[in-house]
Parts: sequence; structure tokens; C-alpha cells
Amino acid sequence: MKLFGTDGVRGKAGEFLDSFLAMRLAMAAGIYFKDKAITNNILVGKDTRRSGYMIENAIVSGLTSIGYNVIQIGPMPTPAIAFLTEDMRCDAGIMISASHNPYYDNGIKFFDTHGNKLSEEAERQIEKIYFDDKLIQNAKNQNAFIGQSKRIDDVIGRYIVSIKNSFPKNLTLKNLRVVLDVANGAAYKVAPTIFKELGAEVIVLSDKPNGLNINENCGALHPANLALEVKKLRADVGFAFDGDADRLVVVDEKGEVANGDSLLGVLALFLKEQGKLNSVVVATIMSNGALKEFLNKHKIDFATCGVGDKFVLEKLKELNGNFGGEQSGHIVFTDYAKTGDGLIAALQFSALMLSKDKKASAILNQIKPYPQKLVNLKISEKKDLSKLKGLKELEKSLQDKGLNSLFRYSGTENLIRLLIESKNASVLEKEMKNVVEFFKKALNA
Repeated sequence: MKLFGTDGVRGKAGEFLDSFLAMRLAMAAGIYFKDKAITNNILVGKDTRRSGYMIENAIVSGLTSIGYNVIQIGPMPTPAIAFLTEDMRCDAGIMISASHNPYYDNGIKFFDTHGNKLSEEAERQIEKIYFDDKLIQNAKNQNAFIGQSKRIDDVIGRYIVSIKNSFPKNLTLKNLRVVLDVANGAAYKVAPTIFKELGAEVIVLSDKPNGLNINENCGALHPANLALEVKKLRADVGFAFDGDADRLVVVDEKGEVANGDSLLGVLALFLKEQGKLNSVVVATIMSNGALKEFLNKHKIDFATCGVGDKFVLEKLKELNGNFGGEQSGHIVFTDYAKTGDGLIAALQFSALMLSKDKKASAILNQIKPYPQKLVNLKISEKKDLSKLKGLKELEKSLQDKGLNSLFRYSGTENLIRLLIESKNASVLEKEMKNVVEFFKKALNA
């Protein structure tokens, strides 16, 4: 597809993702949702990027021009949009965010009336409408049939209540000292409020968004400052979120940043011990081999899917599962949310610590991930990997040396992600150099 990537439409704001694209895309999405419309309302939220104002106004213009009424709720986490779309009986939800990307990027994500991310087929249909000039032109309304827009500022309470309901009522965070890094992003109000209301002693980092500092040396992608603060303040645990708060990184009391697959594994076991785990745990093809080994040891079935929490959700539905996630920190509890939610995951890990009366490090050290090396290589052209000369031979060579490998293009940037894994850490550096050289020549010619 020309517009949609692995998680909605994303690109440099004002360049690829300008106001014209946003308005037309909103019109196309509105046309797609029209035949399913019940309330004629669409919810629109955003993170804290400056470009969010431009894109939000364009989306509102596009939707109202074809007769939709729009409810604008301002900066809120992506999972809040999923929840509120269903809770407020809207026909669809739209989130304006580029997630963990720098401030100069932005994106548009769509949710159906039940708060689910759209399937690839639905995205394909919206894209087809987008490029159909006649359909777009004929959808425009006039006179009293043009839609309205209103801004609502008090829906944050609904989301806070829903998140707090995911935390066991017999527990309290009263004796926990927690450091939160909210990445100058969409969770800057919600996260501290929830943890304080549940009784925790809360220290908050990166909670002064100015439109240009989202994810900047903070949050889930840059947990080093959080790790220092956790150690300095002798906190029990640290939680870092990304710009739209749909992913979580945990830092233990020693200042060690937890591996995402270790977090998935211990949370899966916690659910099983409570009798709350359905059928199977789903992770992506990038998951660490140690996760599968840990789950097998505890007799928990395991399945993999493509990269993206949307694909985790699709696989969970297919297998009747209720828990899964990604190494990157997208963790999905379908009993509580329709998408990955960093806040729910943070509260579930807090509940695990309190229930076991164990330190974060003791819990996370149950899984020792195999050493991995990941390189994001900028490229000039995304050639078909299945036809890339010499790639099969490279993969076979790595396999013969006992290394697992995964090479895939980013769905949102001009990058190829190169991942290799081995039980023997000493071979990774050397082999990655060979891998990088191969792709530099093959994709930057």
C-alpha cells in the first residue's frame, strides 16, 4: 500500500503527512465508515506533537465536509482512543500520533466502533477510496448536512476508571515508590494520576511537553535517565512509556532495564498462576528464543505472528488467547484493553511484585534472554527480499553457525531492521558486521 504501513499512516509532518493528505484521508475513512454508521460521531485524539494541531484541524475539516460530527478530546494515549471510541458509542476513532518517532514525524491510526485497529483489508479499502477523485467529490455535503465538531475535556476520567479497574481491588500501591517517565507525551497527565490514586509514591520525569520534546532522550526508547533516577531515589521500580503510551519499558530497583521478552514471560506466568491465561501466549517473530524456552518450561503454549501489536491481536483472536505482545514493549491484555496499553502493563507488573512480595529484579531475572544484536540500517531502496541475490546463502551461513536471524523492512521509515541472535555472544559482533555490509551493498546501490 502507498499510504498505510504497519501501524496506520505515518511520515514527516508537513512533508509527506501534510494537511491536504490528512483531510483527504479523513474523508476517505469517513466514506468507508458511512455504511456502518450508527451515531454519526467520530472521536479524534492526539499526542503532544506541535503538528497535531495542523493534522487535527485537517481531519475535522475532512470529516465534517462529508457530514460526520467530530468529538475532539485532545492529548490522550492511543489505548484511550480505542477504549473511548467504544465507550462513547462512536462510529470510529482516530488517533494522531507517530508513537515512538521524533516530534517532526506524525501519524494517523484508525479504530472501528468496537475500538479495534483496522484490518489490512479495511486499510486497503480506505486507500482505494482516497485515490478515487469522483467518490471523494461526490461525498461532499452542503447546507445543514455539513457536520459539526465539539471539544470535550473531561473524558480523561472515564479512561482512568477503566485502567484502575484492571488493578486487583485487594491490592494497593501504598508501599511502592515508583518513578514514571512519561516521555513528554500523551500520558503526562493520566499516568501520574492513576498511580497516585492507587496509593503509590510517585516521581515523574519528562512531563513538560512543549510540542517539540516528545520522546526526546526520554521515555521507552531512552530509559537511561529513568534508570539513574530509580537508583538515586532508591525506588522500587521505574516505568517508561513512549509518546502515545501504548508501550512500556520496566527498570528494576537496581537500575537495570528489563528485556521486553522477559517482561512478557513473567506476566504470562503470573496470569497462568491466577487461572486467567487463555490457551496461548502470542509474540512476534522478533521474540527472543529464551522466551519460548521459559514458556515451554511452565507448560504454556506459544505462537508467533508478524511485527506489530495489530498482528498480535489478530493472532490472539484466531487462537482465542488473551495475552501477548512485542519485545519492544507493546503488551496486550485483551481482558482489559483492545490494543497494547503501557499503563495496564505497568499496573499488572506492580500487582505481580506485590502479590509475590518480591523485588522487580528477582522477578525479571527468571528469564535470561539469549544475546541479540539489532541494527536499524538506513537504505535508499526497499527491494523485494525474497529476490535479493545472495540473501538465502547469508541466512544459511548464519544458521550453520548457530545463529537465528530476522531481516525486515520498517513499515514506517526507510530502514531495514537487522536482527541476529545466538547463545554465544562473542560471535554476534563479527557476524553483524558481515550482515550490515551485505545489506549496504545490496540496498544502497
